[in-house]
Amino acid sequence: MIRGSIGNDSIAVSTLLAEATVCLTIAGVENPRLDARRLLAHVLEVAPQSLATGRGLFLSCVEKQTTFTALVTRRAQREPVSRILGWRGFWTLDCRINAETFDPRPETETVVETILNYVVNRQTPYSLLDLGSGSGSLLLALLSELPNATGIGVDIAAGAVEVARVNAALAGLATRARFQVGDWGEGLEEVFDVIMANPPYIAESDISSLSPEVVQFDPRCALVGGRDGLAAYRAMAPSLIRLLSPRGLVALEIGKGQASAVKEIMTGSGLAFLDCRPDLSGVTRCVLFQRKVTGHEKSAWQSFRS
Repeated sequence: MIRGSIGNDSIAVSTLLAEATVCLTIAGVENPRLDARRLLAHVLEVAPQSLATGRGLFLSCVEKQTTFTALVTRRAQREPVSRILGWRGFWTLDCRINAETFDPRPETETVVETILNYVVNRQTPYSLLDLGSGSGSLLLALLSELPNATGIGVDIAAGAVEVARVNAALAGLATRARFQVGDWGEGLEEVFDVIMANPPYIAESDISSLSPEVVQFDPRCALVGGRDGLAAYRAMAPSLIRLLSPRGLVALEIGKGQASAVKEIMTGSGLAFLDCRPDLSGVTRCVLFQRKVTGHEKSAWQSFRS
């Protein structure tokens, strides 16, 4: 990229961005100019904000022009930018993703915030369990905030476990995070202070209404929660009470309108409802549970916060 007059093979960055924006707009992409800027910034290895206007900037490298065109074509086919780049920003981390991992969403940060709201002393050595850990983003985000905590992430996909281990190493958390292949809580014998999960919760009948970015590029097993979207909650429920420490918390991400049904499933398995929190759109996104308490016993959240 150069400043100044255009050479024989040079193209103004503003022209590249404008043409890419038109292409992505026609393809139905939600934020065409932002995505075009992110893709070009990736090709040029600069920060996206440095291309905010593109004025006075020219691209003279034909190879980079060709690469950018190829990336825009992929985005026009509705492949998400995160899939094209191979990573997604989550919390304060940049998490690698692959074909076997769910693409982390901002809504899932609600789970992180909800759990941290119940933690007063972040120096406590909590033990964490992430069921269906995918890229490891949820577990690693919490470990980044709880310096003495350790955690295990479990996922049924070996490829997801592999990339989660890479993310743990990149975040400097490999000594405190362990990822393994498994089916929800089966085979685990430890007990945990925090159990979290972002399970598949889309009903089969609703899949067709999702965007192409989701339907075509997220693993189906990370999306579909059976006929009613609740199959994963039913599958994991029996393990939760067994794996939860006496003062522990269970934090689950849920879909829109699922709070009552998930409460019924979890309380039926022996847990007690504690709290629920909305995401930034006002949709109830995280439900929190504890062990049932009787008589003079402290509630889990009181002992957890002490």
